[in-house]
Amino acid sequence: MKKWNQQYHEKLKKHSLINQVCDEKNLEKAWSHVKANKGSAGIDRVSIDEFERNRSQNLAEIQRLLRQNRYVPSPVKRVLIPKDNGKTRPLGIPTVRDRVVQQALKNILEPIFEEIFLPQSHGYRPNMDAHGAVRKTEAYLESGYHWVVDADI
Repeated sequence: MKKWNQQYHEKLKKHSLINQVCDEKNLEKAWSHVKANKGSAGIDRVSIDEFERNRSQNLAEIQRLLRQNRYVPSPVKRVLIPKDNGKTRPLGIPTVRDRVVQQALKNILEPIFEEIFLPQSHGYRPNMDAHGAVRKTEAYLESGYHWVVDADI
């Protein structure tokens, strides 16, 4: 595992990352991922199909706003999803445009930080999920450990 040090820190300077996030190929890749995931329109009511019809203009506008440090995400649409027990759980639906930006950021940041995350960390990581964390916890308990700590920061 790579140690966090001054030399590594130099690679992560903001000016070098924002250009990668705004890169046309990265935005196209982000759009492809968002399109493949489908999903509902956000608070602006712009669907995947509608965004697709003006894809070039939409991506160019995202790129321009990000480069000018003027991009502002929209509020998230709140929807209540029914649960089996009769209750509901809230779900937030970002706009398609915001999902493209989020994916573009993820494309650049995830490879950098995955390299330094500990294997014990399971939250919101590729190929890691709550079921894997439970399996690992059960293995620790079976091997003699007695305490489990679940923490969020």
